[in-house]
Amino acid sequence: MLRLLALVYGVVAYLAFLAVFAACVAFVANLGFVRGIDGGEPGAVMVSVAIDFGLVALFGVPHSVMARDWFKRGLVRVVPRAAERSTYVLVASATLGLLLWQWRPAPTTVWSVDASTVRAALWGLSGVGVALVVYSTFLTDHFDLLGLRQVWLHARRQPYVPIPFSERGVYRIVRHPMMVGILLWFWATPSMSLGHLVFTAGMSTYIFVGTALEERDLSRHLGEAYVKYRTRAGRYIPWA
Repeated sequence: MLRLLALVYGVVAYLAFLAVFAACVAFVANLGFVRGIDGGEPGAVMVSVAIDFGLVALFGVPHSVMARDWFKRGLVRVVPRAAERSTYVLVASATLGLLLWQWRPAPTTVWSVDASTVRAALWGLSGVGVALVVYSTFLTDHFDLLGLRQVWLHARRQPYVPIPFSERGVYRIVRHPMMVGILLWFWATPSMSLGHLVFTAGMSTYIFVGTALEERDLSRHLGEAYVKYRTRAGRYIPWA
């Protein structure tokens, strides 16, 4: 029964991620399926910016802290080891969902592109970023990354074996293609409002700090193999 509950927990966390990710795509692009990043009644600019930065921090800080080894060791004393990754995914989805729900618009224009061809190109580049994010999850192991593989193996009483380090697809030329995709997705917009800039700058800061911490952990875990990999692939820019 406990194994079944862990599996259900993992499935719920996975579905929550899919729902929030889809909502975030609509949110950033102001597509209208959910309240967009510039939607709603604007309030006092400084108050809105302060709340928005707080929401970004509420997402970014736990997301980074929970990825650290010392936190994982403590977490598995509370939840089954097989559900550790699902817990990470569920918390990330919940905090991002809270951000989308409570976001305060600051519609002051930072830049706006009028030329239709340039606007289309920027939207296309943003779409490439979203596609790169999704594609990158499958270059490692999509279901392991989002916790499903762990709870499935646990339910079937099979031992969990971590996915080995490998250089597949764009990972051969850039070490963090998922983060590159997120940066393209958020920054490539023909109409940048102050609120959108706060969101993008805050998330970019989280990405830069988070990847630096992740690389430190990977260098410690993988040793010389990862150190050599860093000489072959750029962090964000291919081969740089």
